[in-house]
Parts: sequence; structure tokens; C-alpha cells
Amino acid sequence: MNDENLNTQELIERISSSYGVTTQRALAEVLGVPSNSVSTWVQRNSFPGKAIIQCSLETGADLNWLMTGKPANSNLRDTPSLKGKRLYDEIMTSGGKPVLRRILDAYGFSMQKELGDLLDISSGTISTWIRRDYFPGDVVVACALDTGVSLRWLSTGKGEMFESVASDKHEEAMSISKHRLESGKLIQSGNWTLDSSLSTTAPDSLIFIEGISHSWIANTGANNISNGRWVIDIDESLDVFDVVRLPGGKLRLSNSAASFECAIADVKPFAAVIFTLEKNL
Repeated sequence: MNDENLNTQELIERISSSYGVTTQRALAEVLGVPSNSVSTWVQRNSFPGKAIIQCSLETGADLNWLMTGKPANSNLRDTPSLKGKRLYDEIMTSGGKPVLRRILDAYGFSMQKELGDLLDISSGTISTWIRRDYFPGDVVVACALDTGVSLRWLSTGKGEMFESVASDKHEEAMSISKHRLESGKLIQSGNWTLDSSLSTTAPDSLIFIEGISHSWIANTGANNISNGRWVIDIDESLDVFDVVRLPGGKLRLSNSAASFECAIADVKPFAAVIFTLEKNL
């Protein structure tokens, strides 16, 4: 494939950068191709489809970046165990009818003519792929970019057709129950989302309590009252107190409205406060 818009020299530089090599000879070695192959690609401004696929699968280099220089290089979810010549050989033996079938499946086509019409390729050319067990690397690259299917699956038939994209975020944000604290009672007011990295407590045990000037994230699974900040049930009325245990089975409870001592048996711990959020406006 020759394309006047293709700059093979720049493409080779991106492939070399992905492998961490600086010479054409070194690149040929890691690709497992004859030493003069790379220079021939550059001289003819030809499309090294198999090398692009091999590089993306082997190094994790983003396929779109290899082709265009943008966006920034990113990693695939997994790195295959095969590398170098073994990977190249596997790609080469995946040509012909099997790779054509995967290309058709990726596009959702049932007939070769549909693929030929889309890419402006003659039916005779496609038939030649089958007859010669040919691997059309340029078409495979175009298909992967066009459809978003897994390059590994498209090239070798292994793995999933669509691979999950790794996320930079935490696996899951936790949704916890949200309540307003009004006159000593909790009133359900929906749910509140919490970054899972902030607590190892099970979401079912966590609760978000919204007050007038403060809000709290608390663990309702805690029932052994200890020093710290707690949501306390006093005569079936809830409030948040800083708690200090005293000798003789007593507690000192304090907040901005009150401070007193009482017996442990006089109160019930409702939840241990994990975080306090203060409203400044």
C-alpha cells in the first residue's frame, strides 16, 4: 500500500521509539524481519501494516498514536506473552480466510463485496488473500481504528473482540445512604457518592448525615462505644458528640450545644463518625 499522505519515516520513528531502539537495523532485529526491510519501507513510502500491528501488541503503544502521532502513547490492558519473531510468525499465520472473517465480523458485514465497496478494494484482491493465506496488515490496521475492535483479536483471533479500557479512576465509587438530621431524627434524602479509597467499610454500613453547619460520614456497624466522635441515641433522639470514656462505666459527651457526663448504659451508640465535613458558606 502506498499513500501520498503517509509519512513512513515518521511512522518508523514512532515504532522505534516504542521499542526503545535508535537504528533501522536494531528495529529490524526486534521485529524479526530482514535487515533491509525497514529501509525499503522508507524508500518506497510503503505501509508496514504487520510491523505496526506487532509493535502495538508487543509494546502496548496506542495504535492511533503509531499511525498519526496523536494522541499521547497509551497502554493496552494486557501485554501478550509472545514477542518478537514468535509474535510476528503468529500474525503471519493468521492470514487468509480467518482474518478476513474477523474483519467482516468487525464491520458487521456478511459479504466480501461489502468490505470491498467500503475500502474500495476489488473482489479479486480479497479473493487473493484467501487463496494465498495473505495477511492484509494495512486493512487490519484500518479496521481496528475504524471499528474499535481489539487489535489482538483482529490479528490473531485470540482474546476478546472488544477489550475493556483501563480506567484511571478507582474501580467503583460507593453509593451510600444519605439522611438529614432534623430534631433528633434521620430523614432519608437519597444517596451520596463516596470515593471507595476513603473507606474500607462495607457501603451497607456507611451513612451520610447532613446537619446544619456540618455533615458526617459514619459507620453504623460500630457498636462498641469508644473515644472519638459518635452519633449517639439519647432517649430516641440522635445527635453527634465527641465521646471520652471515663472510669466507672461513664462517658463525657460534648458538642457545640452541650457537655455532660453520663453512664454508658444511659445512651446507645448509633454510628461511629469517620469523617466530618464543615460548611463554610
